[in-house]
Amino acid sequence: MFDKVFYVYIITNFRNGTLYIGQTDDLGKRMGEHIHEVFEGFSKRHKLKCLVYFEEFETRAEALTREKRMKAWHRKWKLRLIEETNPHWIDINKSPVWPLPDQKIFPELYAQCMACALDPSLRWGKRN
Repeated sequence: MFDKVFYVYIITNFRNGTLYIGQTDDLGKRMGEHIHEVFEGFSKRHKLKCLVYFEEFETRAEALTREKRMKAWHRKWKLRLIEETNPHWIDINKSPVWPLPDQKIFPELYAQCMACALDPSLRWGKRN
């Protein structure tokens, strides 16, 4: 039997764009809801569909505590967290693997992952 995993995640609309922090026990399903704009609200209004960070927790209480703490952080702290763990701003949900594989050992796979990086030249109003 599998143990349930709980997640805290950060999504955005583009590199250094609007950030949303959430928590869930089914990250794949939740990302599908964001991508297909299933629910009204902040993430739909700002078209936040790119997963750039997530953490795993053993209990919902741990995930909720972390989510609340992160939501209270200054924006600069949130950006630093993303930059430390995902400096290329790869859309983790689209990437074939995460974390990034070693470029020297798996150059093709690394390239596929890097193709999922958010374009740094895109800004609000320029997205399709």
